[in-house]
Amino acid sequence: MGHPPAFDGPVIAVSDLRMRYGDKDVLTGLDLEIESGGVTALLGPNGAGKTTTIEILEGFRARSGGSVKVLGTDPAHGDERWRAGLGVVLQEWRDNGKWRARDLLQHFGEYYKPYSEPWGADELLDLVGLAPQAGQRVQTLSGGQRRRLDVALGIIGRPGLLFLDEPTTGFDPHARREFHELIHRLTDLDGTTILLTTHDLDEAEKLAERILILAGGRIIADGSPDKLARAAATTAEVKWLQDGRLQIHATDDATDFVRGLLATDGGTVTDLEVHRASLEDAYLSLVARFEAGQAEAAVDTFKEATA
Repeated sequence: MGHPPAFDGPVIAVSDLRMRYGDKDVLTGLDLEIESGGVTALLGPNGAGKTTTIEILEGFRARSGGSVKVLGTDPAHGDERWRAGLGVVLQEWRDNGKWRARDLLQHFGEYYKPYSEPWGADELLDLVGLAPQAGQRVQTLSGGQRRRLDVALGIIGRPGLLFLDEPTTGFDPHARREFHELIHRLTDLDGTTILLTTHDLDEAEKLAERILILAGGRIIADGSPDKLARAAATTAEVKWLQDGRLQIHATDDATDFVRGLLATDGGTVTDLEVHRASLEDAYLSLVARFEAGQAEAAVDTFKEATA
């Protein structure tokens, strides 16, 4: 039985990636490296080049220029063995409505057998929380269950790299939480490297150890959610009630301020809250500065703050 070829180095290595459609430059020199393991989220406004970047990495679109290696291979020349090392979960589920869930997974698993040892259908259904639905037709599954089946199809060949494109669009809060637990299980269980694209900033903050923000055809911020949030705003907002009246104070050192407040209040402070900038605050701040023509200043600010 074959296995995807071994390689040394990053799972994704991109240098000076460029893409032009007619006279429009969509990617203008993108540089990126992603090491093995964990979840990386790729964020950016519509038209920033996220979809184009992902399609180039997956080998579905030819680039205009630059160097790209995914799992050690140029996607433009990736063969079936290389492709078997990738998992892809697109925005829309496949039109396989009349298949039963177990049969569908068994059918797709056959494609991977020359290259890897795929998951068994029942083992995989259990992993993604669909064991009770094994005999159901796909068209009878709920939206959240179909999405889990999409992920099962994406990981059936035990990929080294999994692409997730807007995975929880349309999910209710319960389905979203269950899906997030599944993603954490995948990275813990098989050490799968996941590249996630999402418009849900809260989702990115929960799932990803590393955030990449794409705008103007290149990466303009790169760091953990916490580091990017701190770079967006160094001040924290402290709120509390004192003798029944709301007090608000902005401070660069919330810990020191709160310690001093509690040491001198005589027990009259209640409902104390500390609000720091979120990833959403950071994202909106950076993109706004970028779109206002302050691209270099915004990038430099984040580089200094996340160094």
